[in-house]
Amino acid sequence: MLYFALKYLHLIGAAVLLGTGAGIAFFMLLAHRTGSAATIAAVARIVVIADFLFTATAVIAQPITGAALAWQ
Repeated sequence: MLYFALKYLHLIGAAVLLGTGAGIAFFMLLAHRTGSAATIAAVARIVVIADFLFTATAVIAQPITGAALAWQ
């Protein structure tokens, strides 16, 4: 049972990494296409917060769950 919980967390972490990475890149691309420095700065501010909340959390969780899966 622990194996499947770890595997689930590991897969969710991978999906979060892929999804937030693609989403953040998309929004930054759209902001840069406007050419407005104010828009780019506003989007970058939000991107940094999203990166910290979601991506950093998943980056920390991935090796932990991966190592735990390897030990199972």
